Amino acid sequence: MTIVYVYDALCGWCYGFSPVIMKLQEEYKPALTIEVISGGMITGSRIGPIGEVTSYIKSAYKTVEARCDVKFGEGFLNHTLADGKAVFTSVPPAIALSIIKHLKPDHSLSFATALQKAIYHTGISPDDLEAYAALASDYGIDAQFFIEKMQDPVYNQMAKEDFKRSVDLGVKGFPTVFVKQDEDYSEVCRGYLSYKDLRNNLLTLKKNGYG
Repeated sequence: MTIVYVYDALCGWCYGFSPVIMKLQEEYKPALTIEVISGGMITGSRIGPIGEVTSYIKSAYKTVEARCDVKFGEGFLNHTLADGKAVFTSVPPAIALSIIKHLKPDHSLSFATALQKAIYHTGISPDDLEAYAALASDYGIDAQFFIEKMQDPVYNQMAKEDFKRSVDLGVKGFPTVFVKQDEDYSEVCRGYLSYKDLRNNLLTLKKNGYG
């Protein structure tokens, strides 16, 4: 079964969903393949200082914590969010993930999860290339090499292709999960779901001969 997971590194609900999708991968590998697509939630005119959405995040993060098995860290809450100057953009983390998808494809989901933890727990700025390079070093990639790749137009284009694919799949919000069979996509999750609910949706599809 191939799972297509459309997420965004800046999506708080995707951060909350990360333990769910990671558990799915752990419990069903190697029978399950999970492809990660960056959705491009904050691009173009939406890019700006995080201070512009601070009031919304201060309320929303508590809802995510209450429903999901994650905590937003002091680095994010007391520094990034409190300062309000960090540039909120989905582009650099999408480029970083594109590099991993190319060089270390088996670690795509793990790296996507690490990206979100770095942003929403550690408190890195979404446009901090050195912070992404430090994450990449945990996957055996030289930090300076990774910084150079972050500025390579090839990976910028790969990120844009992810954004377009999200649109082409009709994704309206994140996270969204599909089961892919040949060129047919069946949606099994739109928005946060518990592991139990996600698993039940997948089992229902299999009973119907899908996957």
